[in-house]
Amino acid sequence: MLQLSKEDGQAAPVAIRREDYTAPAYWIDSVELTFDLDPAKTRVLNRMTLRRNADVPAQPLRLHGEDLNLARVLVNGQGTSFKMDGGQLVLENLPEGTDAFALEIFTTCAPAKNTKLMGLYVSNDSFFTQCEAEGFRRITYFLDRPDVMASYSVTLRADKTQYPVLLSNGNLVDSGDLEDGRHFAKWVDPHKKPCYLFALVAGKLVAREQKIRTRAGTDHLLQVYVRPGDLGKTEHAMNSLMASIAWDEARFGLPLDLERFMIVATSDFNMGAMENKGLNIFNTKYVLASEATATDTDFANIESVVGHEYFHNWTGNRVTCRDWFQLSLKEGLTVFRDQEFSMDLAGSPSARAVKRIEDVRVLRTAQFPEDAGPMAHPVRPDSYVEINNFYTVTIYEKGSEVVRMQHNLVGRDGFAKGMKLYFERHDGQAVTCDDFVQAIADANPTSPLAQHLPQFKRWYSQAGTPRVHATGVYDAATRSYALTLSQSCPATPGQPTKEPFVIPVELGLLSASGTPLPLQQAGEAASGATSQVLVLTEASQTFTFTNLDAAPVPSLLRNFSAPVVLDIDYTDAELLTLLAHDTDAFNRWEAGQRLALRIAINSIAASAFPESATATSEPKILGTAFVEAMRAVLRNPALDAAFKELVLTLPSETYIAEQLDVVDPQRIHAVREAMRTELALALRADWEWAWEQHQNTGGYRPDSVSAGRRALSGMALNMLCIAAKTTGDAVWPGKAYQRFKDAGNMTDRFNALTALVASGHDLAAPALARFHTLFKDEPLVIDKWFALQAGAPDRGGNILPIVRQLMQHPDFSLKNPNRARSVIFSYCNANPGAFHRQDAGGYVFWSERVIELDAINPQVAARLARALDRWKKLADPWRTAAREAIARVAAREGLSNDVREVVNRALSE
Repeated sequence: MLQLSKEDGQAAPVAIRREDYTAPAYWIDSVELTFDLDPAKTRVLNRMTLRRNADVPAQPLRLHGEDLNLARVLVNGQGTSFKMDGGQLVLENLPEGTDAFALEIFTTCAPAKNTKLMGLYVSNDSFFTQCEAEGFRRITYFLDRPDVMASYSVTLRADKTQYPVLLSNGNLVDSGDLEDGRHFAKWVDPHKKPCYLFALVAGKLVAREQKIRTRAGTDHLLQVYVRPGDLGKTEHAMNSLMASIAWDEARFGLPLDLERFMIVATSDFNMGAMENKGLNIFNTKYVLASEATATDTDFANIESVVGHEYFHNWTGNRVTCRDWFQLSLKEGLTVFRDQEFSMDLAGSPSARAVKRIEDVRVLRTAQFPEDAGPMAHPVRPDSYVEINNFYTVTIYEKGSEVVRMQHNLVGRDGFAKGMKLYFERHDGQAVTCDDFVQAIADANPTSPLAQHLPQFKRWYSQAGTPRVHATGVYDAATRSYALTLSQSCPATPGQPTKEPFVIPVELGLLSASGTPLPLQQAGEAASGATSQVLVLTEASQTFTFTNLDAAPVPSLLRNFSAPVVLDIDYTDAELLTLLAHDTDAFNRWEAGQRLALRIAINSIAASAFPESATATSEPKILGTAFVEAMRAVLRNPALDAAFKELVLTLPSETYIAEQLDVVDPQRIHAVREAMRTELALALRADWEWAWEQHQNTGGYRPDSVSAGRRALSGMALNMLCIAAKTTGDAVWPGKAYQRFKDAGNMTDRFNALTALVASGHDLAAPALARFHTLFKDEPLVIDKWFALQAGAPDRGGNILPIVRQLMQHPDFSLKNPNRARSVIFSYCNANPGAFHRQDAGGYVFWSERVIELDAINPQVAARLARALDRWKKLADPWRTAAREAIARVAAREGLSNDVREVVNRALSE
């Protein structure tokens, strides 16, 4: 419900608080839905069986609804009185007692006008649904909350020619023809579910089918539905689905529990995909792939997202959330599961490490800033205005790290035992985050998790990113090393003070020459282990290691064992030792990142940083030691190509900005570009070697080794083109253009195009034109074409005019979320050097687009509104201009709850 704000007379949303949770006054046992599908006027007959909840005081039944036309309400077959209260249908004269009664509601809706893409909508002449979090209320009046679980029977009726395929959750039990060229299909879901997992699809679709037999000996039909013409791009999605089913049964003993499992792809979708029971609806971006149209990253993302949505079948569907505050119960856990799935499929320890580094990079560049900004919230939030705004990196990625810490504290086998207990206790229930962590702890009663369980739960209730400060003192007389770890956590909105967390810190010790040292804590017997997990529970603790002949180099937070910021005063020599010798691949990468970050921050802080290297000069910013360390990594035959590419990638402008108290975006951009140019020039011969040595010959394969080789060769080509821009050499841009034309797969083709665009070479324009001509009929490829231009390095303020021009392109549509993201988000969210203009043009563009999108699709608009979350860190004139832009949006009348919550929190002190 809405109340009027005294300040502006607009409807101000009321916050929903976790502490106010109460069980529903009624339970819905069964739902029988009949749809007569028509784009302009779809008729929905909803027959439900309900009963009062005896544990809740008697009260009227309040059903949620939005944008519905109500035609009929019957109770036990008879007409009844009702009233409307805002968007709620209120029924007071209902049968007393707890006996079941029948409620029938007949409504109509207009799917063709539903640009929000929530509820039932039309895309490319087909019907789709998206009901999470609160979309089902746009289909029929209902108790639209996740703790109301019911059995569903669904009958779909539609024109057979226009909509030959009719799909819903569960198993198909009947189908046939009707009069007037119509037909029907009846689906029954054998598992109770909340309404957010309901789905229907109807349209002209074709399917790739695969029959499988699981370890349990049961047969199942798998189907991937797409538009005609896209069937050839579904093989990888099907293979990923089969791998997901096999992995979940092998790793966690969780089998497929339906006769069939369906994936359907649509180009109009607000999210990546949705785990509706047995009928997963996907953004085409995470289904369609061929070597000619998809990059290695696309293939990896499809595997990950298909896995994620399938794994929800148990962690989210069979056990779901009691309320939306518990969203990370399903999302954090399932992200952890899809990360483990991808790492297990990667195979080698090095490939696993690459995946881990990529995941941590996302956490640091997206979630850490969220934790430090106005939208900071705990993994289990305490309140929200619009639940769609809480599908965040905190819920997903930080939530996954909280699950990973539990895994670290109980071990792989202990975690599997905990998962088993979780399902034994809660299968078929709607539960809380506390229920999950309790099950993991109860299955491992002697573990550090169980010993510190109440304190560990602070990870769910306290927002912010903890900082761990580490200092070490070596005592030659006693041959001991005392490591002191201290923790703190900054204030966040509504949480000025924080209690200590439980933080697992995996560590190793290296000699000055890089040799791993055996770990023996004072008072403990020697074990010979060279890696160990310390559990930090106090504000400060000291751990003493003995039998050390010299001061060691500490390797802390190995494999990123906790989502914290590690403050430690490494010398350059210590970082170079870790980079060259650490047996933990994550910390080896981290050492290189720390060296590069130190150089960047020092250069930014200097009153005038040295000019970038020229074609003949020595490095001015990077220094010889850093360059030689990078050369050693690039030439090291023992390191995988994918790992090398990660080490040689400089920290992003966004990540650099987060390390500074006051941010000058243009200076950060200039320094990073200078560093990149120096690295390109200083290692020119090495880049040439990398390019020549890492060409893939033979057929395309998206495996981790082949993808790593393409990533490194693509990076080499990019750096060689950057160097050529400085030297005036035309050879490497020419080679890049030739590779662009001749490439046998999209990864190599797009790497070559990126090299030309990123270096600003004249050949970029004809290459972009040729690319569009080749792929004008491939929407996902054209998304890449748009995004590359909107995200290109800014040269004299040229990108904003390009972005405005792209929005006038015939292929651009603001109503398609993928296309909007490809241009607007690529500029505002992913191109800080171009977005943060001194003339505030980027901010004006942002405010225009937020307002424009909000009228079409508030969910997408709210995500764009987050681009200025960190405006308070900006130096002037950017800071003042950013605030004015946010205030301009906030003053707009008729804003959605989605956008208003974001901008109001951004403006709040």
